[in-house]
Amino acid sequence: MLDACAVKTHMPWYKAPPTAAQLAEAATVHCVHADAGIVLTADPNEDFWKGAQPVFMDKDRMGDPLPDLRTAIATRWTATHLYVMFVCPYDALFLNPTPKANADTWQLWLWDVAEMFIGWNFDKIQEYKEFEMSPQGEWLDLDIDLASPTRGDGMKWNSGFEVVAKIDHPKKIWFGAMKIPFSAILPAGRTTATAGDKFRVNFFRSQGPPKKRNMLAWQPPMTDTFHTPEKFGTLVLM
Repeated sequence: MLDACAVKTHMPWYKAPPTAAQLAEAATVHCVHADAGIVLTADPNEDFWKGAQPVFMDKDRMGDPLPDLRTAIATRWTATHLYVMFVCPYDALFLNPTPKANADTWQLWLWDVAEMFIGWNFDKIQEYKEFEMSPQGEWLDLDIDLASPTRGDGMKWNSGFEVVAKIDHPKKIWFGAMKIPFSAILPAGRTTATAGDKFRVNFFRSQGPPKKRNMLAWQPPMTDTFHTPEKFGTLVLM
């Protein structure tokens, strides 16, 4: 029989309880540097993710607990790219019946998705980028400016990011990964990131069919919309 320490050692990172440091900085993502990038897969057990310091999303947008849908989010970075891995348990999937992975999908958020909102400008918090992906590998990237009459460039903007996803139907969990060029996030003229760079960030999920829809948030906006930048947390490149 394995003792408690052995069980903890063999526990996948996405099932591990938060550490004391994570609890103390509940609104901060510590994104750990990687010497080299990877070919993107939806496998959270790749060595690449073992060095990550994950955060966990287990509340709805009003802050009410949803422990059965506790979502793990891991991040890594290289000079040129930000990598994000979502591990998403579910009760029932709500999927687009006609998915496409070769072009962005407008209103992807009407189906099951995992999302990241991220911006670099702490003085203009209404400006940020939105990245979405579905369990079927669909994607959507948006340029958002809540202060603009047009709300930014929206779908006209193209980040060049990559996504890959897979569904484990027997275990009722789906996995999704993103690879985002820093040139799509950083201010104009910058294409690479450095340790110490900070970003405003939040993570979300829309999960389940309409009558059992759950809207999860890492930092609950306490409103009916995810687009509440005042509630974003911080991502720090370590």
